[in-house]
Parts: sequence; C-alpha cells; structure tokens
Amino acid sequence: MKSRSRRQKRQSQEELERQVRELLVEKGSKALEQARNEVLQEHIECKEVREALTYFITEYWQDLTRPTLISLACEAVGGDQRLATRMAIPMILISGAIDIHDDIIDQSKVKGSRSTVLGKFGKDVALVAGDMLMVKGFTLLCEAIEKNVPAEKAARTILTIQKMFLELGDAEALELNFRGRTDITPQEYLSVVRKKAADVEAYTRISAILGGGSKEEIEALGEYGRLLGMMMILEDELMDVFDFRESVHRIKRECLPLPIVYALQNPTIRSTISVALLKKSLKRKDGKTILEVVEKSGSFEPVKKLMEEFAADAYNCTRNIKSDGRNLELLAKTLLLSVDE
Repeated sequence: MKSRSRRQKRQSQEELERQVRELLVEKGSKALEQARNEVLQEHIECKEVREALTYFITEYWQDLTRPTLISLACEAVGGDQRLATRMAIPMILISGAIDIHDDIIDQSKVKGSRSTVLGKFGKDVALVAGDMLMVKGFTLLCEAIEKNVPAEKAARTILTIQKMFLELGDAEALELNFRGRTDITPQEYLSVVRKKAADVEAYTRISAILGGGSKEEIEALGEYGRLLGMMMILEDELMDVFDFRESVHRIKRECLPLPIVYALQNPTIRSTISVALLKKSLKRKDGKTILEVVEKSGSFEPVKKLMEEFAADAYNCTRNIKSDGRNLELLAKTLLLSVDE
C-alpha cells in the first residue's frame, strides 16, 4: 500500500514538473531567445570578451523562470503580453550581469557541472562581460520604457529598479560579513535572504505596474515575487549542502548554507561540526560528516518549514488578483518538490 502511495505521489510530482517545463518554454523562451540575439548581434572586437558573452548567453544562462514570471504577472492583471516580452528582454540581460558579478565576488568558478564565466575566462574578462551585459540591458530597458510606457508608469518602474539594486547591493555587502563566521543566527541570515529576493519582486511588481494592475494587485504580486524569490534561495541552500564541491566552496569562500547555520545553534552539534569547518582542506569524508550531523540534528526541517510557509503566503497573494492565478500557484508548488525530496 505504501509503495503504491509513493508511486502515485511520484507520478503526481512528475506531472507537475512537466506542466512547469511546458509553462516555462511557452512563456519565457521567446524573451530569452531575443535577449540572446541582442547580445550576439553586437560587434565586439576583443576575442576573449566576445567568446565569454557568447558562452554565457548561449550555453550557460538558461534561466526561463524570470521572463516567465514577468509574463505571468502581466497576464494576471490583464496586461499586454507583447509589452511583457519587451520588458523581459532587458531584465534577462541585467539579471545575467548580476549573476556574473556575484560569481566574481564569491569566487565561484563552477556551478553544478558547468564553468562560470569567471571559471572559464578569468576575473578581468568576466568583469568586462558583466559590465557589457549590464549596459546593454539598461539601454534596451530605457528604449522599451520610452517607446511603450506612459510617464507615470515609467517613473514607478524606474523607482522599483532603483530600489531593487540598492537592496541587492546591501544584501551582498551584508553577506560578505558572514564569511568565515560560525556565529550567524538564522534571523540574521533570513533578513539577508529577504533582501536578496528583491530582484524577483522587482520583476513581478514592474509587470503588474505596466500591465495596469490596481494598487492592491501590484502590492500582492510584488509580495508574491519576494516570497517566490526567497523560496528559490532556500531551495539552493538545501541543495548546496548535498553538493560536496559547492558545500566546500560555501564554507571556505562564502557564507555557510542555512541548514548548517541552524545546526550550529545546538552547542553539542556546534563542537562536532566546528572541527571539520576549521580545517584548511576539507576532504569528502569531512563533507560526509557535516552532512550526516546536519541531517541527524533535524536542521533541514526549519528550512523546509519556511519554504512551506512562504508557499502558503504566495498562494494567498494570488487570491488578490482579478485574473486566473493558477500558473503563479504552480510555480510556487513546484519549488516545494525539493522539500518533499
């Protein structure tokens, strides 16, 4: 009976994942492809920078979630999908630039199985490539606003983007202070997580503004984006603990993953983990020890519970919009699959 129940649950999860994949392709692929074309058509004489940008935009940067969010938020308030696509193109490039710059700050040369632009081309080329993407993104953003957006909406859009960058910069600076520390509290950490989700909020808030949403809808979709962004960050926090290479990088060069932060709140566990954390060179057996201790301590549970709470709050946000919010619910629900697994 239990085996049948597990099989049914797995089938349900696979169906949910299939629906989301189709949704991402349908709503996000057009903007992503156009963003790629905008970069590839630029004449860049420097071979290394040209190759770095080509690598990033064609092989590395496959993010369909953000353009899909822009499309769905605009759709949710009855806005013009063509405008959503025009706005998604520059935001894709700006998001890519932020990602490259974050990798430079964090010294991340590999993510998953792929080399980052930093890892493949070095710091100097990565910095220039990130700067170029940022300039290109803002140029296209200004053009899209000037041609398609009334003055009042344009002003609100620009203020939203300004607020996003200030929050992201603040989050990055605060996170730098977490490096090498084992005394971070979950509360400190989560305050930074909320700031780091400012970009996702900006996407949904801008889309609601441009789509002609009411004040209530704009606020609801803005908060939905913030919550979804926090869920995305927490999903990465869970995954990083299980990835030995990423876990070691986080321990040595960034801030500790949140499940480890929770585990360190227990004095007994703290003394066990600290021995491994303080080693100059971590071996796989050290990573295994840390993972086993964190699992036994139950420190994954508070992270999972937070994701469930954020998902519930995100669902409630979709109740405050006049159009069908089922696709927005679907995205939040899919992120919870990592909790179940």
